[in-house]
Amino acid sequence: MLSVSNLSVQFGKRVLFDEVNVAFTQGNCYGIIGANGAGKSTFLKILAGQMDPTSGHVHLEPGKRMSILEQNHNSADDFTVLEAVVMGNKPLYEIKKEIDALYADYDDKNADRIGELQVKFEEMNGWNADSNAAALLSNLGISADLHSTLMSELDSKLKVRVLLAQALFGNPDVLIMDEPTNDLDYETISWLENFLADYENTVIVVSHDRHFLDTVCTDIGDIDFGKLNLYSGNYTFWYESSQLAARQRAQQNKKAEEKAKELQEFIARFSANVAKSKQATSRKKMLSKLKIDDIKPSSRRYPAIIFDREREAGDQILNVEGLSASTDEGELLFSNVNINLAKGDKIAIISRDSRATSAFYEIINGNKKADKGTFQWGITTTQSYLPADNSGFFTGNINLVDWLRQYAKTEEEREEVYIRGFLGKMLFSGEEALKKCTVLSGGEKVRCMLSRMMLMRANVLMLDEPTNHLDLESITAFNNSLKNFKGTVMLTTHDHEFAQTVANRIIELTPKGNIDRYSTFDEYMSDKTLKDQRNKMYAN
Repeated sequence: MLSVSNLSVQFGKRVLFDEVNVAFTQGNCYGIIGANGAGKSTFLKILAGQMDPTSGHVHLEPGKRMSILEQNHNSADDFTVLEAVVMGNKPLYEIKKEIDALYADYDDKNADRIGELQVKFEEMNGWNADSNAAALLSNLGISADLHSTLMSELDSKLKVRVLLAQALFGNPDVLIMDEPTNDLDYETISWLENFLADYENTVIVVSHDRHFLDTVCTDIGDIDFGKLNLYSGNYTFWYESSQLAARQRAQQNKKAEEKAKELQEFIARFSANVAKSKQATSRKKMLSKLKIDDIKPSSRRYPAIIFDREREAGDQILNVEGLSASTDEGELLFSNVNINLAKGDKIAIISRDSRATSAFYEIINGNKKADKGTFQWGITTTQSYLPADNSGFFTGNINLVDWLRQYAKTEEEREEVYIRGFLGKMLFSGEEALKKCTVLSGGEKVRCMLSRMMLMRANVLMLDEPTNHLDLESITAFNNSLKNFKGTVMLTTHDHEFAQTVANRIIELTPKGNIDRYSTFDEYMSDKTLKDQRNKMYAN
C-alpha cells in the first residue's frame, strides 16, 4: 500500500538515512522507534510529503488516502470544531467547499457542476459527514455543545482531541501519527488504543508511550545506523529480544545451536503470552513464524539509573491532614486531602487536572503554601523531588560537572572523578560533561536532574511527569530502577507502563477530597464503582 524506495536523507555531511527500502502493508500498525536524533519525525514528514528526501521516493498506491495527525495545534483556529474534523477528509471537504461556493453565487450555469459534485459527495457518504464527525468527537470526550465552537477558543488539551478526530475522520487508508498520546488523558488514550487495535488499514506511529506501542503495534520499525529495519511484534518483544541477542553476542563462547534454542524458547514463550492478551499483535501476526536471524542486538545506549538510599526510613513517612489548594485566580484544585504514607508504598498521585498534582508536590516540598491543612514528614525521611518544570535549576552558565557539584554534601562527592561518574551513568561522558547547562535539550535536563537525585541518595522520591522529554531508552531504564528501588516513591505520570509497573497504591486528588486505594493502576482505572465515585467528586 505504501512503500519507500532507495530513500536517502543527508544534512550537510550528516547522513540520516542511507538507501532505505521498506513496504507498509494494510492491516498492520508500525511503531517507529529510534534514539533521539535518529530521524523518526523526519521519516514521518517524508512519508507525508511534507519534506523531500535527498534521493529516492515514496509511493502510495493509487486511489488510497493518507491522513496525518496535525502537530500544529493552531492550524484550524479559524474553523469550528465540527468543520475542523470534516477537514480531515480533504477530498470530501474540497467538494463541500466548492458546492457551498457555487450555491452562494448560484445561477443556471452552475447547476450542472453542482449536480456532478453532489453525485461525488454522495458516493463519499458526504451527507453523513457532520453526524459521523460528531460521533467521533463524542467518543473522544468533546461534548455536543462544543461542536460549533471556534477552535481558537478551546484549551490546548481539547484541541489535541479534535485534531486526533480530524486525523481519524473518514477512515483513511494510511494514518500517520507523531506522538499521538501527548496531552491526552488515560481515558482518551485507552479509547484510541482500542480504536487502533481494531483498525483495518495501515497505521504508522512514533510514540514514547510503551504501553501504547505494545497495545496497538503489530510491527516495530527500528531506525539504527541510517537504516529502517522492520520486526514482527510489539515494542516489548523488540526490546526483550534485542537485549537477549546483545547478551548472546557478549557470550562469544556459546555454541550456535545453544543460542538458537534459547531464542526459539524466548519466541515461543512470548507468543504464548501475547495470544492470551487483548493486543492487536495476537490477531495480526504469529510471532512463532519469526526466523531466528531476524532478531539482532540494538546499538542503543541505556543510562545506568540506580537509586541508593543513604539510610532506611522508619515506619512514618508522610502525614497529610485536610490539605486544600487553589490556583492564583481562586480556582479550586483539591480540598480536604488526608493521606498517611507507610514504608514500602509506591504511590501514583493522579488527578484529572495536572495543576492539582503539581500543586500538591510543590506544597509538600515547601515551595507553595496550602489554602488549608497541614503535612508532616517522618523524621527519618530524606526527600528528592523531580518537578514537572525544572527550568529553575538551569539558570547559571556553568558546565555540567560544576552544576552537579552544587548538590554534593561531602568533599569526596565534590571530587571531579566522583561527579563525572554520576554524569557518565547518565550518558554525559568526556567532553559531554563540560557542556554548559544552559544549552541542554529537554531530555538532557531530565537526565541531569536524575543524576542529582542519585547523588542525594534520598529514601523518598517524588516525581512529577518524569518521562517528559525522555527517549524510550531512558524511560525503560528509569522504569526498571523505580521497580527495584527499596524506598518510597510518589509519582505522577502519563506513561501507563510507569504507573502500572511501579505503583502499588493509587491516590487521586479531586475538588471534593481524595480517593485512596491499594491497587494496581489498571485495576483502579477499570473499577466501574470507583468510576462513578470519581465522576461525582469532580462534578460541580
